[in-house]
Amino acid sequence: MSEDEPILVWMREPRAPRRQGPDIDRIVTAAIAIADADGLEAVSMRRVAADLGSGTASLYRSLAGRDDLIDLMIDRVRGERDLPERTGHWRADLTALAHHLRATLLRHPWLGPQIAGRPALGPNSLLEQEFALAAAAELTPDIARVTYIVDAVGAYIFGATTRQLAEQRAHRHTGLTEDQWRHAVAPYIRTILAAGEHPHLSRRIHQDTDPTPEDTFTFGLTALLDGIAHAGRYEP
Repeated sequence: MSEDEPILVWMREPRAPRRQGPDIDRIVTAAIAIADADGLEAVSMRRVAADLGSGTASLYRSLAGRDDLIDLMIDRVRGERDLPERTGHWRADLTALAHHLRATLLRHPWLGPQIAGRPALGPNSLLEQEFALAAAAELTPDIARVTYIVDAVGAYIFGATTRQLAEQRAHRHTGLTEDQWRHAVAPYIRTILAAGEHPHLSRRIHQDTDPTPEDTFTFGLTALLDGIAHAGRYEP
């Protein structure tokens, strides 16, 4: 990239590939498939070109490099499903957006760290941000407080989803199903509980049902929005 070339892919004129080269849509689609299957670290210009049956140089006729490709991947998956319909009620809209974003993060496990670690300035990402800000603005006209609300909800979504994905990776790493893993650790847990020093943990383990990830996410989101509703009535 030259010093005079805009730093963001969104600021550059699209490059026109040669007729025999893959276009940007095909390149991004292939890169997303690789990331979903093998993680973002597996995405390279060479790997994408190989999956497309093309030469690596042909990708550079459409893109400046891997960073541009990742920006395009992020924005593509954030726009693969329409945003929820706005209701005009802050709580309903933030709840719908939270479940919408969670679903996207679960479909594409590589996405969360990228959103957290780099500015998301593509058109679909900006539409999502505008939706969130407009929803929070129904509660308060103070744009600073609107920003606090959106950041708090976003932090909860990313945190809860990251934990769920980490648990899934841990189970895959052991090669055991949930039931097999519980059976394997049961003797150790019984020994710990028999000592009687963890009564609340014992109640937790022996409860009739385990909450699903969806139940846990919804409970935490509800609690967060309850707190936001309360805080929204007062000045900081």
